[in-house]
Amino acid sequence: MLDWDDLRFFLALSRHGSLSAAAKALHVSQSTVGRRLTSLEATLAVRLLNRTPEGYVPTLAGAAVREKAERVEVEAIALERDVSGRDARLRGLVRVTCAETMAAHVLAPSFARLHATHPDVVIELIPNSRELSLSMREADISVRLSQPEQHDLVVRRIGGIAFGIYATAEYLRDYGAMDFDEGCSGHRLITQLDDVQEMTQSAWLTEIASRATVVLQTSSHEAAVLAAANGGGLACLARFRADAEPRLIRLPVPIEPPGADVLLLVHKDNRDTPRIRVVLTHITDCIHGLAPMLQPQDTTVRVVERS
Repeated sequence: MLDWDDLRFFLALSRHGSLSAAAKALHVSQSTVGRRLTSLEATLAVRLLNRTPEGYVPTLAGAAVREKAERVEVEAIALERDVSGRDARLRGLVRVTCAETMAAHVLAPSFARLHATHPDVVIELIPNSRELSLSMREADISVRLSQPEQHDLVVRRIGGIAFGIYATAEYLRDYGAMDFDEGCSGHRLITQLDDVQEMTQSAWLTEIASRATVVLQTSSHEAAVLAAANGGGLACLARFRADAEPRLIRLPVPIEPPGADVLLLVHKDNRDTPRIRVVLTHITDCIHGLAPMLQPQDTTVRVVERS
């Protein structure tokens, strides 16, 4: 008899292309993924995936099975959402995904207060610069800085984040003041990789410093902060994080960098589940309470003269 769990493992391997990536997504060992694939292929008496130098790729039979398995998966997840949405208990696991810096410096410190009032609600905090699927139950709640591409979501703006350009005093003494009329020629930039949430700010930085050289790109905002703090170059960073870094100086610019909205996302089928509703309310209150830090109104900057 066909085992749905075997199909789950097959889908993960066909999507991710490697045992290690599929195992990580499923929170199991690589040997478990391999064993489940073998079990499914034995049950169906057909090879479903071929191992190539580029990873596992579906055979013709595998492609047909994947198409049908994905339809089963959609129905299974819809059933799970429907059942969990009727759970009236204030207990259980709630998966929250957000960018790394937001997780470490905003949400994680606040969850102690949540646990004090709701000790039976367990948070799984998943820092990820890219969008996880709420529809596929990769997470229950998402805190993002850009509009989602997913459908069937309830999206609410709960705050904003201000940005600035930062560098160290040592960097400025070595490379001099920024001449925006000349596109900051001779300077070095630290920017974000494509398809991460801070791309708007990176695009703005590369536009006003069009003659500077990009020396580091990263999908991690925290990595950009630390690279700039160690003299790596100019970076457009969230003020709530960079203002707290003693080695960084916020620099004067002819026009303020674009800010970002803080968006709270939940699947429409889950928004009234009590444990999820409690976490949604907690995150909203947290962001509202931190508004002076996330969107500071002062415009004072330090200027360092080249020695």
